[in-house]
Amino acid sequence: MSATVTLMHVAQEAGVSPSTVSRILNGTANVTPDKRERVEAVIHRLNFTPNVQAQALANGRSFSVGVLTQKLSSAFYGETLAGIEQGLDGSPYHPLVVSGHWRAKQEQQALDLLIRRRVDALIVLGGVIGDAALQRVAAQMPLVAVGREVSGLPERCVLIDNHAGIRQVVLHLAGLGHRDIAYIGGDECQQDAVERRQGFEDSLREMGLPFQPRLVMIGDYTEVSGEWAAAELLASGLPFTALVCANDQMAFGARLSLYRRGLRVPEDISLTGFDDLFNSRYTTPPLTTVHQAVNELGQLAAETVLRLLAGEQPHLSSYVPQLVIRESTGPAPLSPTAGGH
Repeated sequence: MSATVTLMHVAQEAGVSPSTVSRILNGTANVTPDKRERVEAVIHRLNFTPNVQAQALANGRSFSVGVLTQKLSSAFYGETLAGIEQGLDGSPYHPLVVSGHWRAKQEQQALDLLIRRRVDALIVLGGVIGDAALQRVAAQMPLVAVGREVSGLPERCVLIDNHAGIRQVVLHLAGLGHRDIAYIGGDECQQDAVERRQGFEDSLREMGLPFQPRLVMIGDYTEVSGEWAAAELLASGLPFTALVCANDQMAFGARLSLYRRGLRVPEDISLTGFDDLFNSRYTTPPLTTVHQAVNELGQLAAETVLRLLAGEQPHLSSYVPQLVIRESTGPAPLSPTAGGH
């Protein structure tokens, strides 16, 4: 029956105008509770399914929120996208997701695609595309950025205090007696990678610990790069008793390199990550990391977009992540040797 029932049939049965039915369906109707209940009862009884494309053409909305992510296979972005879906649940809007793969040209192509699809709003997760491109989009539709600052749009950015997060890690390791601390960072074309690296250096100096550039390696936030970077650090022959990784995925890879060298965590080398991905609590041993509430950040981005679509002005503040101490960190060994041995 739903194939033959039209919006006009619903309006006639409920004794209201077709435009009233349409507004109730898209959530913009200002009607009495009795009238709303009457229309919704008719919709249910007739098993009416609205034509979303026709609605979009009629009112200029697609009821979709574009999401520019970076890598769908990333555990970090996967959890963020799950949060966005949860944040949009119960609203008329649904996410339309494309990836930019940390390349400005691909991100611009993805933005152009979403605009052609007539999305009603946009959520940007990280990325390297310039602020000017995002400012142009923000002039056309509601836009929220997660994990990056867009100049001129401070009220639309869900920011993470990466500096404070890494500082908690270094403070924790210093309290365990570690002085020679190695670091694996992310690609510094990314804002969060720069902030975490700077936080690491600043925190060492603040605590009177030596900053050793040769104990710093740069990966790309993947497990493979963490495995490679840890292997390079161990091959260098430089002594260190703790290894700080700028995200959990690189810490997972680094753990494999340590295992293959016969090094125990944390007895020989303490290991930390950043993000607190779901799997971090199930590594061997469970990973000390910085909890970002990734799912909750996705929900916050979605809720902010919905407020913007409703004509409200959100007021976002920087999110301070919290250290989660697990069994991958312990007291510094008394006499470390080259390469962590």
